[in-house]
Order: sequence, then C-alpha cells, then structure tokens
Amino acid sequence: MSGLAPTAAELSRAYAGRRVLVTGHTGFKGSWLTLWLDSLGAEVTGYALAPAGSPSLYVAAGVDTACTSVLADVRDAANLAAVVREARPELVFHLAAQPLVRASYQAPVETLETNVLGTAHLLEAVRAAGAPCGVVVVTSDKCYENREWAWGYREDEPMGGFDPYSMSKGATELVVSSWRRSFFPPARLASHGVALASARAGNVVGGGDWAEDRIVPDAIRALAAGRPIPVRNPRGVRPWQNVLEPLGGYLLLGARLAPGAPDRAAHCEAFNFGPRHEDARTVREVVETLVAAWGGGAWEDRSDPAAPHEAGVLRLSVEKAWARLGWAPRWSFEEGLRRTVEWYRAHAAGAGAPALAELCRAQIRAYLER
Repeated sequence: MSGLAPTAAELSRAYAGRRVLVTGHTGFKGSWLTLWLDSLGAEVTGYALAPAGSPSLYVAAGVDTACTSVLADVRDAANLAAVVREARPELVFHLAAQPLVRASYQAPVETLETNVLGTAHLLEAVRAAGAPCGVVVVTSDKCYENREWAWGYREDEPMGGFDPYSMSKGATELVVSSWRRSFFPPARLASHGVALASARAGNVVGGGDWAEDRIVPDAIRALAAGRPIPVRNPRGVRPWQNVLEPLGGYLLLGARLAPGAPDRAAHCEAFNFGPRHEDARTVREVVETLVAAWGGGAWEDRSDPAAPHEAGVLRLSVEKAWARLGWAPRWSFEEGLRRTVEWYRAHAAGAGAPALAELCRAQIRAYLER
C-alpha cells in the first residue's frame, strides 16, 4: 500500500478560494489543519475556545494570522449558529472536542456536553444555514467497542466506549449517523445540499502538542528537563501516526464532499485514517524511538494497577480509505517521530512564530512530496 493521495495539485484545486470553517482551530490538530488550509489558499474561519494552557501550537506558530478566529464554545448553540451564518462555509471540519481519556474521568459530563451536544449544535447550525456544504466530523479510533483483539477495527464495527471519552466519541458517531439519515440523506443530496461524513483517526504525534497525559508531550517535557520519561502503559499498542497523515485524509475526504465535486453522495460515510498495520506499536517503542531521535535520555515504567482504565490494544483498518479515496499513509513510524522531534527542537532553540509556522508548512510540503 503506497500513498498516492492527497496530491498538492488536487488539494489546491479543491480548497483555493473556498470558505472553510474549522471548529477546534486553537487545538493541536486544528492548528495544523488551519495552517495547511491557509497554505492552500482557503478562506478559513476558526471557532474554538482559547488555547488550553501554555505553550500552545496556536500561539507558538501564530495560527491566528492564518484565519478569522472566533473564540467561543461549541456548547453555545446560538453563537455557533450565528458564526456559521456569517461565515457561509462551503466546507466544515469539526474538531472541537474534549480530547483526553484521563480528563474525561475528571469531567465526564463536560466531555459529553462538548463532544456529543457540541456536534449536534454544529450540525443544527449547518442545517439552519440551508446552504450547500460538505461536513467532516472528526471523532476517534476510540469510538469502537474495544475487544482487545489484534486486527484492525473496520468502519462497520459496533460503537462503544469503556471510559467517558471513548463513549462520547461513539455517541458522536451515532449523532452523525442519525442526522445523516434524518436530515441529510445522501439520496436527497440534490435537495438539501449537505454532504456529511465522519473521520476516525488513531493516536497522532507531531510538533506543538503540549497536552497533559499524552505520551509524546510528556516525553518531550522530560527529555528537555533531563528527566526519565514516565511511562504508565509501556505495553499498550496504539495506531500511532504523524498528525499530517489523518489531516491529509480529512482534506481529501472534504474535497470529495465539497459542493460541485463529482459523486459527493458516495462519500457520505465513516472513514478510518490510521497507520500501516506494522506501525501500530507499543508505547515502549514510541519512547525508545523518541529518545534515539532526541539524541539521549531514558524512560521508566510508572505502571499503576489502580490507574483509570485505558485500552491495551487498539488497531484500525484503513482499507476502505485506500479503496474509496485512494488514501494511504506516507510516513513510517520512525519518520513521523523524527519530524516531531525536529519541531520540538526548533521550539526549544527559541524559534519564533514565523519560523515555527514555516517549519509546519515545510513539513506539509515534505509530506506531500513523499
């Protein structure tokens, strides 16, 4: 399986001059997506809370200069609807979410409100706007009922979720399916104009992620401070991928849903975006690869039997994205982590916002040229 898409030419044709709304644009993935869309010539409006914590990629890379930024909450349905009316998006990428498993144990209701009701608010805002539009709702590989098996989950597997975060992502997928069947059926796309799909990605890594309780940010903080990396689940297997891999998939899917694109209705479904099967690795392999790319360091096992439940094994099948979209991962596990360390090294060396934004764009170009 080799990555044939997306190509720079296809994405430029799809997005140059397009009005695009990105919810969650102040987050890690949202910031990368906003920079990518801006480089394609899109007119981007972002809607999200202010960045959580400092540092953040949004601030560090000056992402606010790449979009019209609205700092607000997706739980505010009236405000979100007003922004959608004003922005008149031709494409929407819905990434706004509470994104952390462990945080969901501390704030389960807030997680549910943000991830599930926030998605319903967004879809209602699009419905009320009454204009042709493509919508990609981004959920997670954790939406599946995890049976801890060795093979990858396919898009038609049952939704589930042990922890509140995973449950919220499964429920979000059910919201998308319900709105598509009830209000945006592909068979009547010509009448309502809204092409709705969802995207499920694995664990992403990349420069500019500083979230708590994520292994790569935790590792970078420890390496920069000269401390051993604390690892709470070294044997856990996840579908690791550089952030550009799923974002390229989202953009390709969005291009197929955009008003005027041929055969839009055929893509109004769920799609997985994950790494090759052999790149689903253990957490231990992640930290050892990071240590090697950093040029030194160590890690220590901090397993805690009393810690909140986290999945042991999780893999994704990406055959559908390959067969239907022509999408496949481009960077190996090692290259994805090497590019990640490259970004953090530049930030640690004091690179300013213009330089860090250009490094993001340079990595995007390198990914497309792969």
